[in-house]
Amino acid sequence: MQRKQIHPQGPEFSRMIAGVWKWMDEQTIEKCIHAALDCGITTFDHADIYGKYTIEELFGKVLKGNSDLRSKMELVTKCGIKLLTDNRPDHRIKHYDTSYEHIIASVDNSLQHFDTDYIDLLLIHRPDPLMNCEEVAEAFDELERSGKVLYFGVSNFTTTQFEMLQSYLSMPLVTNQVEVSLFKNDLLFNGLTDVMQVHRTGIMAWSPLGSGKFFDDTERMHHLSVLADKYKATVAQVLFAWLLQHPANVFPITGTTKPERIMEASKSLTIDLDKQDWFAMLKLVTGKDVA
Repeated sequence: MQRKQIHPQGPEFSRMIAGVWKWMDEQTIEKCIHAALDCGITTFDHADIYGKYTIEELFGKVLKGNSDLRSKMELVTKCGIKLLTDNRPDHRIKHYDTSYEHIIASVDNSLQHFDTDYIDLLLIHRPDPLMNCEEVAEAFDELERSGKVLYFGVSNFTTTQFEMLQSYLSMPLVTNQVEVSLFKNDLLFNGLTDVMQVHRTGIMAWSPLGSGKFFDDTERMHHLSVLADKYKATVAQVLFAWLLQHPANVFPITGTTKPERIMEASKSLTIDLDKQDWFAMLKLVTGKDVA
């Protein structure tokens, strides 16, 4: 498995990242952790809210039972969303909280859940219209000084939101985790990937297969299958490869609970798409040639 720095001043991650948001029980978590590590995927993407605030703790229980695992992985987690759920009775409505107090408290909770003393990468989960950048900067500085968080980034930020927060920080934002795939490719053309490249900031791509909802499109899948056969690959692998081909330093996040799918994703790195095939895939989705 290829490893790469996500930012010149950031961490080195496995190029494919394991997304845990569907890993709802300890058995699945343990099985998928080992499947990922076996094929060289060492980076695991969390959020405090996943599983209605349960998955971090379940993941931590697996780590406690396997004392050597933590040293073999990088943990990414997010904070800033407050869900409306039974185990958070004080939440009257789904909302955002990027205050100093919430960021610090969320990290402390994540550390306790993971049974670890540091998080490799912390992301602000969503852009908060009430975000006070000075408070976020204060929280990041405190977490960095204490060694509780090694690196910082954001998720789902626009270019202007990214630039705004970065201007307040003493450290670089090393990633912006966004939804991008062949099927949702607007970020490749609206300036976001351009700005990320200006900052040398890698992109963590969530839903890199378009959530699988396009797999029922018989005509498109036929054309993608023919192309996949050319590369002796699966459709999923050529979809991952399409993202990996982009120069914006993209790190796709898998969202599967099946070990065989994790292994399948890891093999995408061996595919070198012909440039004309890359544009043919784009045309298959847009329905037209580039200008």
